[in-house]
Amino acid sequence: MRNVLLVKYGEIATRGKNRYLVENRLIHTIIDRLEPYEGYRVYKEQGRLLVVNELHEFDYELVIPLVTVMPGVTAVCPCVETEDQSIENLRNIALEHCKEHFGDGPVTYKCETKRSNKKYPLTSREVSADIGGYILHNMENVSVDVHDPNFTVMIELRNNAYIYTKLIEGCGGLPMGTSGKATLLMSGGIDSPVAGYLTARRGVEIEAVYFDSPPYTSERAKQKVIDLAKRLAVYTGGIRLNIVPFTETQLYIYESVPPEKMTIFLKRAMLKAADKIAGENGSQALVTGDSIGQVASQTMHAINAIDSAAENFVVMRPLCAMDKQEIVDIARKIDTFEISTRPYEDCCTIFVAKHPETKPKKSLIEKMEKKMEKLDEYIETAVKNRQITDL
Repeated sequence: MRNVLLVKYGEIATRGKNRYLVENRLIHTIIDRLEPYEGYRVYKEQGRLLVVNELHEFDYELVIPLVTVMPGVTAVCPCVETEDQSIENLRNIALEHCKEHFGDGPVTYKCETKRSNKKYPLTSREVSADIGGYILHNMENVSVDVHDPNFTVMIELRNNAYIYTKLIEGCGGLPMGTSGKATLLMSGGIDSPVAGYLTARRGVEIEAVYFDSPPYTSERAKQKVIDLAKRLAVYTGGIRLNIVPFTETQLYIYESVPPEKMTIFLKRAMLKAADKIAGENGSQALVTGDSIGQVASQTMHAINAIDSAAENFVVMRPLCAMDKQEIVDIARKIDTFEISTRPYEDCCTIFVAKHPETKPKKSLIEKMEKKMEKLDEYIETAVKNRQITDL
């Protein structure tokens, strides 16, 4: 008998013949995350993953926060594992587990059993009734409530038996790197970190690009983006941040186009730069934090006029159908909101016109851009001189 962590996953189980590849990726991700801590190992256990410590007592306070933020993990359960599946042993383990976790006040509970071991002599219902009755007769502060209990005592009968009363929600989605790679255009705002998180949650490896415009943006604005990237790295396990010096490019655009079209051309230039970086880092797509209609540059007309700047990669917008409150709620959940709302402006905010165009014509924008003979040169130089930081 020992304390272990049962790791549950959802979509991975529907992957058919490729399931083992996705399972193995999640196993290696967990192993890598726990490598600095002695004794931890990960095993497959009939539709579950099992995290154990083969040298020391299991440290739940250390491991649970590290595992629950991993894309692909739907939930974790701190539980007791035993090889002895006799009903007498299961009763005793369940009782001790409940005494440890229920507390001294009045508690309601029910028992549920999952019997993957079909050779077990009792049915799932019989196991639940037996163990549930044993707990009821040996604890004075408990009562049974099958509809809305304070606790559900779970008994899983697999190769070994697992007993637990707590299920902690995980990140969900797919393991990192199982769905390719994308380059995220990240500002210091609320939206783009959320877009990066949602993309990573679908198993996409993320590399980020930030456009720095000193002296129009401060070192604190750049540090805000670095801190946002570090926060995303909690979920991704690590992230590469490309900091692109964009002042000269922006000034050239500012001098070359009417003020109301400035934002459109600026975003096109950013897509062109990100497109080049994505080609170098092995990405299959670009990701932005645009939400349809949120600002002038995110109308359908503007998006159409901007996207053609990305010559080699599709532009994905995970937030396109979300309203602002939905985005803010996710930002709070992943702890990026407080960082994003620091009062340091990015380059888009500083160079935006008072009355930006909301219905630009793609053909006209492209025609005007062709006359900007030095634009590609400025973008090429900016990309070449970027600073790369691994977080």
